[in-house]
Amino acid sequence: MQQLNFLDSQDASVQLTPQIIDIPDASVIFYEQFFSAIDSEHIYSELLNQTPWRQDSITLFGKTMLVPRLTAWHGDPGKSYTYSGITMEPEPWTPTLMMIKNAIESVCGVSFNSVLINLYRDGNDSVAWHSDDEPELGENPLLASVSFGATRRFAFKHKRNPHLRVSFDLSAGSLLIMGGATQHYWFHQVPKTSRNVAPRINLTFRIIKTFLN
Repeated sequence: MQQLNFLDSQDASVQLTPQIIDIPDASVIFYEQFFSAIDSEHIYSELLNQTPWRQDSITLFGKTMLVPRLTAWHGDPGKSYTYSGITMEPEPWTPTLMMIKNAIESVCGVSFNSVLINLYRDGNDSVAWHSDDEPELGENPLLASVSFGATRRFAFKHKRNPHLRVSFDLSAGSLLIMGGATQHYWFHQVPKTSRNVAPRINLTFRIIKTFLN
């Protein structure tokens, strides 16, 4: 992989000033350009071509359908993940994923042990309203979400006050950190769009907890 500009502290094109997303009952921090445009382009290409993509099926209201995006799960050995009836066993970390992970951990102050990767191939691919609140993530999980490729809209909706909504664009190289009680009080989604958009890759780094019997 080409030397990444992110590792060069003199790269003025990288914006490392966090923006606090001011919404109640949540802790959300946004870096509009955590990775430079050059790095984002190289990372996107490597992830697109090297990731073992899969497309699972889910059953909703008795109807089985394909998940409207491609996914992959990487992480430490034994850190499996189950959501919407789908269980994913971890693929090993790659050098590219480790580089991204180390960079994000430098500002999050935690060590992530897994990552869910989503490929949104066009505007028809999406993820519906949900919270990342599965038991293996523990209470009030910290999630770090980084995007590469096309810009897509990202939206929050409060669980107790559904009229309370916030949305903004996630562009290439951006980093969104969700912590505190965010998953307890808020849903989030990437909606479909009728616009002609190029593919987008999103990585959400997580900490899978180990529960002892």
